[in-house]
Amino acid sequence: VNFVLGFLIFGMVLWVWGEEYTPTENVKYGIHADSLGVELGLRDGDKILSVGGKPFTKFDDRQVFREIVINNASTITVNRDGEEVNLDIDPKFIKELTSYKNKGERLFFARIPFVAQQFSDKSPAEDAGVKVDDQIIALNEEPTPFFYDFYLKVKDLKKEPVVLTVVRNQTDTLDFNLATTADGKVGIYPYPLETERQSYTLAQAIPAGTVKGWNILFDQIKAFGQMFRGKIKASESLGGFGSIGKMFGAVWQWERFWTMTAILSLILAFMNLLPIPALDGGHVMFLLYEVVTGKKPSDNFMEKATIVGFIIVIFLVLYANGLDLFRWLFNK
Repeated sequence: VNFVLGFLIFGMVLWVWGEEYTPTENVKYGIHADSLGVELGLRDGDKILSVGGKPFTKFDDRQVFREIVINNASTITVNRDGEEVNLDIDPKFIKELTSYKNKGERLFFARIPFVAQQFSDKSPAEDAGVKVDDQIIALNEEPTPFFYDFYLKVKDLKKEPVVLTVVRNQTDTLDFNLATTADGKVGIYPYPLETERQSYTLAQAIPAGTVKGWNILFDQIKAFGQMFRGKIKASESLGGFGSIGKMFGAVWQWERFWTMTAILSLILAFMNLLPIPALDGGHVMFLLYEVVTGKKPSDNFMEKATIVGFIIVIFLVLYANGLDLFRWLFNK
């Protein structure tokens, strides 16, 4: 039932909201590599072409993460300064990327010019005279050709006077004096990358949702395989109710809510099929034993096995939630 429910919910999500993504071809200025990306060998300005031989057509650092952790990708191919470069990935990065300290950390961002799209309430920049479509190119006379360059320089300047240099109408270069906010901002939102949204009819959404659900389920199975091989630490990846709650995000979004509900439904279905007594998978295991041997396990054995299975399940629940509690107490 959980399998069917998960597939149907995925289908409904695709039917109602479609699927939004950023085509890699829209990332014209390459990436800004964050610290983990730099460790992998990425550099600012790289344009990612493929990961583990698979074309990188949808711009999302989670795809790179998935291919390395789940599919053991050993190379990333990038266009660097007009040349194709292959970056070898050390297998140690599987544990590095799945460690709790790096949970949620980004590998890279898209580099975008800092062109003002809109302003926040009480924006220091707008009050100083900056206008929509102005392109910010420098902070305190230090070049900031891209938005993230500006962010890195301004975030530690809190309630400090600064000078913004902007280009207006692609011809005029102007300077504006202003003071940053208490959290190191100037109150400008840049134009985001252009995204595309694929729409589905109901007839298309159901099979597409099923395929998406199976892919997620297979990824979970592969992840368990990586744990058994020792490539992923269970203590770093498992979590309880607290971790599940964080997956839904800090802001309520119906699309995200139903997507996470579908994922949890599939995970529960998979966990229920594990060969542990007291779960459906345990019953299947005993039925297979009866089919092969022609002998039915005794009621006394079944009772004891069910108790053992129940203890295992309770231990796993307590262990997962204990990890959440430990992280909350010591990783604040």
